[in-house]
Amino acid sequence: MRRTGSPACLAPAIWALAVWPFTPLRAADPSDVILKAMRDEIRHSRALSSLNLAKPYFISYVLEDGEGFSATASLGGLEASTDTFFRFPRVQVRAGDYDFDSTNYAGSGQNAVSRYEIERFPIENSYAVLRRYLWLATDQSYKSAVETLARKQAALKNVSEQDRVADFARAEPIRVKEAISNERVDRGVWLARVRTLSAVFADFPQVMNSSVEMQALKNVRYLVNSEGSEVRTSEDVIFVRVRGTGQAADGMVLRDFSAVHSLGFDGLPAEAELARACRQVAENITALAHAPAGDTYNGPVLFEGMAAAQLFAELLGKNLAQSRKPVGEAGRPNRFLSSELEGRQGARILPESMDVVDDPAQKEWHGRKLFGAYRVDDEGVAARPLTLVEKGVLKNFVLTRQPVSGFSGSNGRARLPGAFGSNAATTSNLFVRVADGVPVAELRKKLIGMCQARGRPYGLIVRKLDFPSSASFDEVRRRVGLEARDGNGPRLVSLPILVYKIFPDGREELIRGVQFRELNVRSLRDIQAAGDDNNVFDYLDNGAPMALVGASSYSAECSVIAPSVLLDDVEVRKLDDERPSLPAVPSPLVAGR
Repeated sequence: MRRTGSPACLAPAIWALAVWPFTPLRAADPSDVILKAMRDEIRHSRALSSLNLAKPYFISYVLEDGEGFSATASLGGLEASTDTFFRFPRVQVRAGDYDFDSTNYAGSGQNAVSRYEIERFPIENSYAVLRRYLWLATDQSYKSAVETLARKQAALKNVSEQDRVADFARAEPIRVKEAISNERVDRGVWLARVRTLSAVFADFPQVMNSSVEMQALKNVRYLVNSEGSEVRTSEDVIFVRVRGTGQAADGMVLRDFSAVHSLGFDGLPAEAELARACRQVAENITALAHAPAGDTYNGPVLFEGMAAAQLFAELLGKNLAQSRKPVGEAGRPNRFLSSELEGRQGARILPESMDVVDDPAQKEWHGRKLFGAYRVDDEGVAARPLTLVEKGVLKNFVLTRQPVSGFSGSNGRARLPGAFGSNAATTSNLFVRVADGVPVAELRKKLIGMCQARGRPYGLIVRKLDFPSSASFDEVRRRVGLEARDGNGPRLVSLPILVYKIFPDGREELIRGVQFRELNVRSLRDIQAAGDDNNVFDYLDNGAPMALVGASSYSAECSVIAPSVLLDDVEVRKLDDERPSLPAVPSPLVAGR
């Protein structure tokens, strides 16, 4: 699990410091003190079992210990520069037993019985202070778990449950102690770099707003639980995000977004390549501003290159995670959005020529480092390669220690905080493999042929999606309202950014202002052909719809490796959104202004 975002997103256990890196506050290897304090307090907390209350059967301490540096610039000028240090503890006590406990209830995960305020987690590795914090936090978590368990039992008193599964899965204790990286980011170099990169947009007056943000994070995760697991893992993550917005002559707001990620501070491309990414965003917005608005369309669509990997990440990746509907209070609504693949194990969800494997153990692919590699998940379960789809048939899901129907154990994919006292699962390195891929040029010919056979004057090629979405929160709220008005429910899919009409003679035309209608994971069954290419797409999954950038300070590193795909029947319609008026005076960046 990774904590990202501005310092405001990292409250409460954050202190802004003046320098990077932050070496003076800690010993060379603080894990002995931290792990010892966790281990000893779990042993001490066994005394809770002697109380005349519901027994605690599981205790877990997790500490995210990190430091970060971020900088944001626009048009060559620095907008923000922040150094942070954060320690974020998570203390969980489960009351009851593995079969029936205090989680998976609408009120789970809340400190309902706090009678006192627990001080902030200590910034220094004082054994006594660490023990005191863990002691009080354990006490609070236990009392909340006891009350929650009683309320859950009361809620189920008059309810007959059939085929109920256990609330928590057992796991073999694991001991992992990774070395802590000594890599450091050169703060001065990056301050200069974001200025230089952001200055690229000064040559594009059609871009109204732009920014380049970098963020480097060093994170060490400590985990100790009452089953005997003891884990220390270390990750260094760095990424650069490029954003830009503009307007067409009719007022339509246009945007583009690009992000480059790396595990390890030395894994980003050279500055020249980052500059090309900035220039590409600016060129895309400029081209979209002069492109015609799209029309309603229903027919075959080719998702080419990166767009195909984005499509699999959004439609397939998020639906491979299973979760359970929590026990609710009688008479109160229990809203729950389940996976679109729930109950479809054994069904065909892709063409028979396709397999899907999630492999967190694979660190590289064809010489490129993979962003989704990791060893142990947030529940102390080792992650191993997992076949999810075989010959088009759904075989498995990515799972946590919360059992779901048909699955009683974890496969080490708990990587995000979840709801109702449980964690959420995500994919890692998701490989979509096809046995009969053809050159992408053949896919275009096939697309044209399908359109001609159906009397269509053109087909559509999508080369980039807005995933993870760079939309504003206001835009997402508007889209949710419009989708609800049209009866499409709460599920949203990302907007296509680069969409091209392709005509029978092979000519292409960029269009703007369209969105998908009823595009979902079931649409992947209608893949007519796949390419022999392999497109690698890295992103940070935060559990939000469309992985909306900035929607959460928690994120998990993911990669998707997938071929271009031709879908048989996709509905595209005009985008129905606000169109603010153009600025009254032209941009001062226009020559001569």
